[in-house]
Amino acid sequence: MHRRDFNLAILKMSAGAWLSPRLLAQPLSNSAEEAPPSIAALYKNAIVIDSLCGPFVDMDAPPKPEILRAVQQSGITAINFTISDPTFEGTVGNIGAVETLVDEHPEIFLIVRRHSDIARAKRENKIGILPGFQYTAFLEEKPERIETFRQLGVRIMQLTYNNRSIFGDGCLEPGNAGLSKAGIAAVQKMNDLGVAVDLSHSGYRTTSEGIAQSAKPVLITHAGCAAVYAHPRNKPDEILRSLAERGGYFGVYLMPYVVASPTIPAREHVLDHIVHAINVCGADHVGIGSDGSIQKTVLTAEQKAAFDEDIARRKKLGIGAPGEDRYPYVPDLNGPDHMEIIAVELAKRGQPEAVIEKVLGANFQRVIGEIWGTA
Repeated sequence: MHRRDFNLAILKMSAGAWLSPRLLAQPLSNSAEEAPPSIAALYKNAIVIDSLCGPFVDMDAPPKPEILRAVQQSGITAINFTISDPTFEGTVGNIGAVETLVDEHPEIFLIVRRHSDIARAKRENKIGILPGFQYTAFLEEKPERIETFRQLGVRIMQLTYNNRSIFGDGCLEPGNAGLSKAGIAAVQKMNDLGVAVDLSHSGYRTTSEGIAQSAKPVLITHAGCAAVYAHPRNKPDEILRSLAERGGYFGVYLMPYVVASPTIPAREHVLDHIVHAINVCGADHVGIGSDGSIQKTVLTAEQKAAFDEDIARRKKLGIGAPGEDRYPYVPDLNGPDHMEIIAVELAKRGQPEAVIEKVLGANFQRVIGEIWGTA
């Protein structure tokens, strides 16, 4: 698969990449905001994991050296990177393209195939890529492909996107029908194979039943808290409690859905969701899944037009969620230092350093070990 085909697939299929591949971008320096010395030291030493993120805004062309430097200097240890394409063949091609990216830049990236690779990425100052799925149409056709893709290194798989799948209802389905027989079988198969079940875009019943059916902890890699702002993409407290009781992980996203339209989301809104999740789930079950990129997004007039075009495309496909009338990121948490800024803001809100370290990535690292095994 050509690089352009791969990048178009990623940009179209990743929920956090609504913008057209025509986007240009430039890095945001980590020195943009100075962290207090104690938080800077904590961040430097911590395992930092963004549980839904891409390295670049636009992967259509080879990244410039300054962009690569900014991404590598972000301090991010690992990312769950969406590689699913609508087709089986396209998804296999995307896996090959990720391999190519790592082969071209081995000093910056590695593919996380084992739990121990996360610690290795930290030691070697690299960014570990955990290939993941958000769309599963090619799995619905042949569920045995779950094992095929697990062998190819994909060990995080979402059951549904916004609409109905064979496995269950997505968060925009008004019927809220829950997990199907095929979905129950898929969860069991993922458990048996050591594949993490992701319920981020699932409807309330599908999410609740997925948590209950899974013998292992499950992931909600990128969502928000419905008690803070009621939106179909945000999860109610009863789901957060159930997730935590069974050892799962909840990643808060950096998306407009953290606050009602037409308000432009800001870090304060994101922190409201993070702190609420900590209070409901406990400090051992919360993290960050930005649903964006490490590289900073920079908008121009052309890019704004492209955004409007892509919003129309999503609506036409029936996958557009309420509130997609704002740009798909949080402007003051936009760039390579977004995780460090969150650490600073958590400290300002009185969260202990031990909690901040867990939210930055230790919680995700722990849950992945429980699902995959710790080898």
